[in-house]
Amino acid sequence: MKVKNFWLGIFLGILGIVLFSSKAVMVKIAYKYNVDAITMLLLRMLFSFPFYVVIAYLYRNKKQEIKITKKDYTWVVVFGLVGYYLASYFDFVGLSYIKASLERIILFVYPTIVILLNKLFFKQPITKIQAIAIFLSYLGIVIAFSDEVDISGNNVYLGGFFILLSAVTYASYLVGSGWLIPKFGVVKFTAYAMLVSCFCVFVHFSIIGKADLFNLPWQVYGLGFLIAIFATVIPSFLVSASIKIINSSNFAIVAGIGPISTIVLASFFLEEHLTLLQFFGALLVIIGIVITSLKKAKEK
Repeated sequence: MKVKNFWLGIFLGILGIVLFSSKAVMVKIAYKYNVDAITMLLLRMLFSFPFYVVIAYLYRNKKQEIKITKKDYTWVVVFGLVGYYLASYFDFVGLSYIKASLERIILFVYPTIVILLNKLFFKQPITKIQAIAIFLSYLGIVIAFSDEVDISGNNVYLGGFFILLSAVTYASYLVGSGWLIPKFGVVKFTAYAMLVSCFCVFVHFSIIGKADLFNLPWQVYGLGFLIAIFATVIPSFLVSASIKIINSSNFAIVAGIGPISTIVLASFFLEEHLTLLQFFGALLVIIGIVITSLKKAKEK
């Protein structure tokens, strides 16, 4: 690999991770205008929906080596519902209770949940290194949260619970959908799953949504657009391109900046500040996840 290409891959990976990390910050800013989680999630899906329609249309006739059956499409619906609809909804609800920086720390542990689910359902062994990494990650969360409860009160537990549900549902999607991606291809599968998620959110809002979509503050529309394009669509392709150039092992290290970038952005835009103890907890989580991701990458 040329050095120039390698650094391009690093740059694309960092940019993608930072853009992904900005989502929580923008959602927290939007909540200052008295909008609820389902309204913000609807705006995110409304603005991103056309992009995934175009992508799905462009890739509709792309042939795959493995034959796709009707049952496969059923599973796409299931994993679109679990992986993008439920995970996103739980995430947005959790953000109404906790700091953006803490949200990213919890979400960042989904690779450890993948390992635990694989152990539970597929009897895949957990190595000593993975066990240590998992222990470090959850110890870091406990440390960060125990300090935050003293500062912000018991609502932190509720917010943390929803964010953890988001991590679990997203990890379930990754574990269950792995066999479908080779059949559809990454881009096509992602587009289809996102379209399913969009429809689920549209139905959800039509049932419980109370906001008047045509009379929201202009800032909310702007933030919804930014979340959809710059924190959803664009970074998904940047990360895919980065992994293709530098491989998943190197990207695992780059991904470690996710919580750090959220902490920095939250400090700048939301005036959120973590205590030294919370920074230590975040560091333990990052170390644990990087070790986990590197171990998984080497096994591939």
